[in-house]
Amino acid sequence: MTASRVFLDNDIQETRQYLSWLNSNFDVANRVNATVVTKPETVTLGDLFSYMQNPSAKVAWFEFTATIDDVVHSASWYYIVCGVCHTKAIKGPTTLMCKKCGKNEILGVAQYHTKISVYDHKDQAVFVVLGDAAELVESYYEANEIEEEDHIVPVPQDLKGTIGQTCKFVIKVSAYNLTGKSQSLTVTKVLRVEAPAPEMNIGDQDEEEPENEREDQGNESVKRGAEGIELEGAKRPKCG
Repeated sequence: MTASRVFLDNDIQETRQYLSWLNSNFDVANRVNATVVTKPETVTLGDLFSYMQNPSAKVAWFEFTATIDDVVHSASWYYIVCGVCHTKAIKGPTTLMCKKCGKNEILGVAQYHTKISVYDHKDQAVFVVLGDAAELVESYYEANEIEEEDHIVPVPQDLKGTIGQTCKFVIKVSAYNLTGKSQSLTVTKVLRVEAPAPEMNIGDQDEEEPENEREDQGNESVKRGAEGIELEGAKRPKCG
């Protein structure tokens, strides 16, 4: 990426006001993460695997094009997080609890935790898609007039309908990927190749897969081959 320089005119009142504010708020200016605003590098799946094995690799975002060949049914496609801090909620005897907020009763919000199998010309991988799934979960309950909290929610047609589509993916390689703790990679954006519009509402925010979810999966979430898939629904924990 080519570096750019910005020139400010001190003869303009608004410029002087901005510089005065900036000098008094260095802590705000230091929050800018240059890595986040850097355009993701375009790679292949093979390039991505090679990068993760490089000892000098750092946290980075990559973009690549691949075709979705399945939505993995062997694990729950969503999970419940705290509505305030978005940490994975803990199910108590009668309510949902949040360890981070220290509250014994919270409002739970559904978030994607969907595994999708994708392939390009040479390689195949399984990635985890994270994001807001509240609308899909609630619409299912409303459409079927279901009140039981532990009812099994099947994988929605919106997700199944992505099978066979060729998309552009933006993937984050996190610190835990580089330390060998987990090979599970997070999808931060999915765009259809035919039209640059979001196919799934997973947002552009910097989301991380919950640590306890990564520990459960071990190193199975990114691999070059596909395994057998068994159908398994997702249960809806109680939301306090």
